[in-house]
Amino acid sequence: MIENETPSGRAANLRKRAEEEAGANRAQPPETLSPDAAQHLLHELQVHQIELEMQNEELRRSQAELDASRARYFDLYDFAPVSYFTLSEQGLILEANSTAATLLGVSRNALVRRPLAQFIISEDEDVYYRQRRQLLETGEPQVCELRMVRKNGDSLWVRLDATVVEEEEEIKTSTCRVTMSDITERKSIEQELD
Repeated sequence: MIENETPSGRAANLRKRAEEEAGANRAQPPETLSPDAAQHLLHELQVHQIELEMQNEELRRSQAELDASRARYFDLYDFAPVSYFTLSEQGLILEANSTAATLLGVSRNALVRRPLAQFIISEDEDVYYRQRRQLLETGEPQVCELRMVRKNGDSLWVRLDATVVEEEEEIKTSTCRVTMSDITERKSIEQELD
């Protein structure tokens, strides 16, 4: 199936494939059909057509439910009160929600394919790299606190909670799921108390 094919194009393509398969599997009909046999054959074709229409309606209903579920997931992901990232094994941002983009002061598109480390203050990069190494080596969830910098140059303290996810592919790759929470206020209070 072609990715951007129109519904009418898919229907025509499906019809063509069905005709080709029917032609390849065609049995030789008898020379003549009795009226009863013709009536039975017509009834079977009508029942089969109704079955196909019912299956088609069920598929449309399932697709609508899937679309609604996907929309709910994206709403939950995008507008969650916590920043979410999906990172490649190399630390590149594959996905980020709106909350993450807002916290860092950039658009979501500006985050994708950029290393998360690019937003980490250089003095704290080692903390991040140790966390990533431990995560990928052990597969155990990892937590760290470090400073990041927003696009406008302001710094903030964040807590990164990371887990690793093995992808189901022939070539085994891992992605990291990371939540990022702003803990700047807590760190300010801790510094005042010290």
